[in-house]
Amino acid sequence: MKIRHLIHHRKAPLVVPLTAGAFALAGVGVGVAALAGGDDPVPPRQPLAQAVQSALGAPQVQGVSARVAFTNDLVNASNVPGHGVSPLLAGAEGRVWAAPDGRIRVELQSRRGDAQVLLDGRKLTVYDPQSNTVLRGTLPTDDAGAPGERRHGPPSVAEVERALDRLARGLTIAGPDPTNVADRPAYGVRLSPKRDGGLLGAAELAWDAANGVPLRAAVYAQGEPDPVLELEATDVDFGPVDDAALTIEPAPGAREVALDLLAAADGAGGERREPRGARGVDAVSAKLPFELSAPDELAGLPRRGVHELRADGETGALVTYGKGLGMIAVVQLPAGAGGGDPLASAGGAPLPEIAVGGDTGRELATALGTLIVFERDGVSYVVVGSVPAAAAEAAARGL
Repeated sequence: MKIRHLIHHRKAPLVVPLTAGAFALAGVGVGVAALAGGDDPVPPRQPLAQAVQSALGAPQVQGVSARVAFTNDLVNASNVPGHGVSPLLAGAEGRVWAAPDGRIRVELQSRRGDAQVLLDGRKLTVYDPQSNTVLRGTLPTDDAGAPGERRHGPPSVAEVERALDRLARGLTIAGPDPTNVADRPAYGVRLSPKRDGGLLGAAELAWDAANGVPLRAAVYAQGEPDPVLELEATDVDFGPVDDAALTIEPAPGAREVALDLLAAADGAGGERREPRGARGVDAVSAKLPFELSAPDELAGLPRRGVHELRADGETGALVTYGKGLGMIAVVQLPAGAGGGDPLASAGGAPLPEIAVGGDTGRELATALGTLIVFERDGVSYVVVGSVPAAAAEAAARGL
């Protein structure tokens, strides 16, 4: 989000990764901390710009650790065939740790192993114990630079107001609402896309009124009163975090999958970022060991970009259609790269199959979007977007 540009000062190394790490666990979004009621203390009501400026100017904490409970209502785990569904899919209780240098780790505990997510700068690691798979990726850069590079003090209220005005061009911002999160006074805001929001209804974020640390984030589907993704911290401690709590140790024999997106996508406000890999149909096609499928239009959406990517050392392509959160993305890789079919099984049994032309694919439809995977002529295709299943199926069949 553009509000990230507000926090390029000494607090940013902790505030930014806490926010980014929470939403990474959800996958378009997630949350930390639950709203409490009754006589729990709440902060005084104040304008949003003032609340944000106060948070950014608060003394930096030396670290954060918290007990959490992750809720995932995107997919009804009881309807997924097989046993041992990953806590990333079914939800679970766990812990989160964050350090001032930008590292954050989330651990979701289950009887069959702990799922873990580690964000270390631009390096993202996800470990799924059910499949004993480790996904390692490098997040795209943006034009903001590394946290803390641009300023040494918090922004003024006027600077915050200007940044919020830019953010409000594409989002409706409600709040801040004084509340109590994990027994701590906090401020909460709700962000709703004004256009091109796909199936996303809104996102909510709450932060500690005393020190500005993000404490809650949640993602809502269109028309749904309850969040479909939420990570709830019931107990929060501030203090130094041991380095051992910020590392991931997969089980022996874990399969390693590397994914490196060489081209950054558009920013939240539509600004274009320069990619590190090839871009465009001709340039990307020249890098591929297979024929690129990139029609001018897919499911009624115009082609917007073609970018190079790599997975497990193989070169592939990312083709996007439409804009905003309602876009459709198509990933193309040599068959078997990136660990093969990510939907081949969930808990040990296959997910529903669909016909994609003369081929057979697998589909995961949720309240926030649809994911379809299929193979054709030695090429693996992944079609994903915050769109209904019918639109994603039309896109897959149009390739």
